[in-house]
Amino acid sequence: VQLQASGGGLVQAGGSLRLSCVASGLSYNPNALAYFRQAPGREREFVGGIFWSSAKTSYADNVKGRFTVSRDNPKNTGYLQMDNLRPEDTAVYYCALAWGRGVATLSDPDRYNIWGQGTLVTVSS
Repeated sequence: VQLQASGGGLVQAGGSLRLSCVASGLSYNPNALAYFRQAPGREREFVGGIFWSSAKTSYADNVKGRFTVSRDNPKNTGYLQMDNLRPEDTAVYYCALAWGRGVATLSDPDRYNIWGQGTLVTVSS
């Protein structure tokens, strides 16, 4: 199973970007998909996630109301829609799948066993 991430780039503050994460090699649905990010000099942090079957979502407080995680089941693709971006959102964003693993809390990085390569999002002020 592999994840191919795309959609990063440079955007001005207040703008929008959509990240995509395509999973290949799946023989059955994952339990969850999540996005994490890591800014220079900072630890990796949870951004948002979605339970694959129920589509129930969860978000970090600092992105709630601005970011939306979704998934397209037939396409095995997850999305992170980012609106009203701020300079502090600048980071490398990673998508991750919990495949064959139960997930109780979407924000727990240890539950995710398939990770994408990371895509850089830069928000200018």
